Amino acid sequence: MQIVKDAIELKKLRASLNGSVGFVPTMGALHEGHISLIKKARAENDFVIVSIFVNPTQFLEGEDLDKYPRKDEADIKICELAGVDIIFMPTIDSVYNEDELSITAPKIRGFILEGAKRPGHFDGVLQIVMKLFNITDATNAYFGKKDAQQLALITQMTKDYFLNVNIVPCEIVRDSRGIALSSRNTYLSEGEYERALSLSRSLKLASDMVAKSELDSSKIKVAMEDLLTKSVDKLDYVAIVDREFRELDKVEIGNSIILVAAFVGNTRLIDNIWV
Repeated sequence: MQIVKDAIELKKLRASLNGSVGFVPTMGALHEGHISLIKKARAENDFVIVSIFVNPTQFLEGEDLDKYPRKDEADIKICELAGVDIIFMPTIDSVYNEDELSITAPKIRGFILEGAKRPGHFDGVLQIVMKLFNITDATNAYFGKKDAQQLALITQMTKDYFLNVNIVPCEIVRDSRGIALSSRNTYLSEGEYERALSLSRSLKLASDMVAKSELDSSKIKVAMEDLLTKSVDKLDYVAIVDREFRELDKVEIGNSIILVAAFVGNTRLIDNIWV
């Protein structure tokens, strides 16, 4: 396994690889969710590249850029055990300069839900992902469905800019009690963790309602909100959208995503189910 910290060096190394490349972009603090992406990439490609980079352009002022979990030594060991061929751990100066070209998220889908609560966030996400795609020249890139809106926008970017990379959506990984795995879960105290379980429970409630043929979005959202407001400190949104992130009045089986975002303590968590 090789660790590369310079973008130009990685481009040269990539050019020497003869075969398909699976790419898993991360911000580190790797957990079982990340490992599931790496394992899928390993099974489906000749080579696997994992990036570990806490991208500053996707954090808004006052967010947790400075305290975001960083576990480089552990992450390197995890990658080694998972059979990663190359870890890309760039410095900021290696991928950004002072007078950058910019990529802007789409005016509608990029500024609803997460984009409305974190304006500019997706600009930074798309900016770094475009760079990483160009540096790694990946054949397949693996993203979790937990960041559903991010996944949709990255998929759109590959189509709009005719990028030669296949986006592979991967299922959400949960712990034994149902909470979606996230690096930010480490912020939660024991009591906060218990309350954070309300996010997955609200989605289970929604799933049960749909299974009983309740498809009215407003009724499902009210039931979810009633459950959530008893546990979370701030509910950002409950939303039901189609795969193109258009709001739905009624759940469309096979084409819907039910999403929730909320604060538990000072930690902002997101979760969703694809219906």
